[in-house]
Amino acid sequence: MAEQQVDTESKNEKVELKKKLTLFNGVTIIIGTIIGSGIFLTPVGVLRQAQTVGMSLIIWALCGFLSTLGALCYAELGTTFTESGGDYAYLYEAFGPLPAFLFLWVSLLIIRPTCQAVVALTFAKYITQPFFEGCEPPNEAVRLLAACCLCLLTFVNCVSVKAATRIQDLFTAAKVLALVIIIISGLVWLAMGNTEYYSNPWEPVEKSATVSMIALAFYNGLFAYGGWNNLNFITEELQNPHRDLPCAIIIAMPVVTAIYVLANVAYFAVVPIKEFLSSDTTGLLFGNKMFGIMAWIIPVSVSLSCFGSVNGLLFTSGRLFFVGARRGDLPVLVSMIHVKNHTPSPSLLFTCLTSLIILCVKDVFALISFFSFGMWLWVAVSITGMMYLRWKKPELKRPFKLALVVPVIFTLCCIFIVVLSFVEAPEHSGYGLLINALGIPVYLLFIYRKNRPKTYIDFMEKATISLQKLMFVVAQETLVGEEETRKQLMSDDRQNQVLESEIENT
Repeated sequence: MAEQQVDTESKNEKVELKKKLTLFNGVTIIIGTIIGSGIFLTPVGVLRQAQTVGMSLIIWALCGFLSTLGALCYAELGTTFTESGGDYAYLYEAFGPLPAFLFLWVSLLIIRPTCQAVVALTFAKYITQPFFEGCEPPNEAVRLLAACCLCLLTFVNCVSVKAATRIQDLFTAAKVLALVIIIISGLVWLAMGNTEYYSNPWEPVEKSATVSMIALAFYNGLFAYGGWNNLNFITEELQNPHRDLPCAIIIAMPVVTAIYVLANVAYFAVVPIKEFLSSDTTGLLFGNKMFGIMAWIIPVSVSLSCFGSVNGLLFTSGRLFFVGARRGDLPVLVSMIHVKNHTPSPSLLFTCLTSLIILCVKDVFALISFFSFGMWLWVAVSITGMMYLRWKKPELKRPFKLALVVPVIFTLCCIFIVVLSFVEAPEHSGYGLLINALGIPVYLLFIYRKNRPKTYIDFMEKATISLQKLMFVVAQETLVGEEETRKQLMSDDRQNQVLESEIENT
């Protein structure tokens, strides 16, 4: 009798993404997606451009401050519009469907899959590093392991939101612990009187830094802070978004900034400047100098850090494409939810597939230029949209509201970064603009155009229903087991009844 009652309750339960994410989960998602491989690899790029230890540390701190300003701007957006989807939802509200689609388009082709593929490759490279001392791991093995990482984490995210958040919490704690070990080791080294590398922190390594070099140093530093807006992609699943989103940002961003600055203090205390500049793997140099035979701790820490980042990126990317499909900009199947697990499994599988395709590109890391340009371009447009909405819709409730000077300063910084991208890499930036522009004819042909051929509509409906049965998914806010008419994303009522019958029989 009890089992029958539970089964009845399960059938009448609303199929939707549940509000399961706590403030702590929000903090770990922000910290976990920001701290990836950047803090272990980027410091050398900042030092090469800043030229002095003192200026490098200042730039790391200022990059953290600037990223915090951006995150606070997104806190205002996320508490004004609590729909998931991040920039896509905000662009839709501010400027309409076309700009929102273009953001979704470039996120689908470049930003999201490239970021996930690069972090997965970094995980695979470092996890295999201890087994290939003195040489590079085989490229095929690294790519295969990266693909396994993406598939495993996609499976976990499809099965359970709780399991995905626990992985995020666990690996965030592990990467923070690893960095704390590095920081404490470096500070103890300094306390023992080993301060020779700080004897003249303002002495240039090679030459005095120019304004353009300082700008490039900021560009490198900000890359390591990427991911501060990821919580906005899952706002609907926060238990109390009006409180948890800004609080998570206010907690997480100072923590990340402090960790990054102190980690660099530790690096500069232990690694000689000339050696520092001779390698792109700062973390490994530190481990070899400080830990000796235990130097394997560093590559393992980097791999754990990247593994957690991949999980967070998949979790948030799935919600972006889910919301895009819910608004009609992607196939309707991508907007559906697993009946029992209450996870957006089609959008997660779609996200994984795009990343696996990017893994097949010969030089995946060359796509980072497109990724950085596209990200900062759309961040600037989103914050501009926030300021536009203040003028256009002043009546909107804004539980968290910043002084206008904050979004103005941050938008100007974003524009400067975009212009810098054009100056330093005009070809890549040009291709980035071209990819954005190609989204316009795609939108006009497949989204804006309503009179599609009947053959195409029939094929898509039949394919969608077949895949729904296979994946056991339905449209959001569908009450499984009800016989009354209810909202469906499919237009054919007869097909909906067939699908409901299949689900009830199952």
